[in-house]
Amino acid sequence: MATKSYMYQAQVLARKYLLADPIAPYTSVLGGIFMCKMAYDLTQLISPFYYKGYGSLTKIQRIEWNNRGMSSTHAIFITIMSLYLVFYSDLFSDHLEGLVTFRSSNLSTFTLGVSVGYFITDLAMIFWLYPSLGGVEYILHHLLSVSALAYAMLSGEGQLYTYMVLISETTTPGINLRWFLDTAGMKRSSAYLVNGIMMFVAWLVARILLFIYLFYHIYLHYDQVKQMHTFGYLLTFLVPTALFVMNMMWFAKILRGLRKTLAKRQ
Repeated sequence: MATKSYMYQAQVLARKYLLADPIAPYTSVLGGIFMCKMAYDLTQLISPFYYKGYGSLTKIQRIEWNNRGMSSTHAIFITIMSLYLVFYSDLFSDHLEGLVTFRSSNLSTFTLGVSVGYFITDLAMIFWLYPSLGGVEYILHHLLSVSALAYAMLSGEGQLYTYMVLISETTTPGINLRWFLDTAGMKRSSAYLVNGIMMFVAWLVARILLFIYLFYHIYLHYDQVKQMHTFGYLLTFLVPTALFVMNMMWFAKILRGLRKTLAKRQ
């Protein structure tokens, strides 16, 4: 009974404060930044127990190691939430009345805020340690992401397409695992090969095919898309297109890397 009572009180507090309409965007962004701090520190804490060579890494390698733990945490969270909101909830269902481009909920807005908090944190780290954690393409990617996420969060417009794009974060843990294995000297291991194949498939599905479906969905619902405000309308086309071009460029690199790895094993 006590456990149920505490759970009920927690739900009431979440609905009353964290998910309340006026403050949800701001509490969620702060929550996202706090999540990043917790994930970074937890990665730093547990890594020496699972990888004995962690202590021998250079300072910048340890920072990047912890940063990738942080980004994997965000990727898992946002992928689960995006898949739920797009495919399993009724929020963006065509069976409901009203324009799909203007639909939002307290939960969808709060989740976007958490993601905004992550991208702000990661972007700050990229700038602070530039170019160790990423070059110009990463900065462009994050700036586009923050702009689109913040607009969708604050306006409630285009959240469906924002979450479709966020599903592409499902590839991030595989990318990070590839870096972890390489840094740990396991580039010739079976785990590295299997991860490379899975990363190729995930990238093809989540960053190529899903984007094609996104553009098709925009085409089918263009009569609703054109009713968005000008800035939201432009973001709906600009951000997915720019990200799709970058995804294709990175996909070509992944394909070349996979071919090299398979050739070395023959």
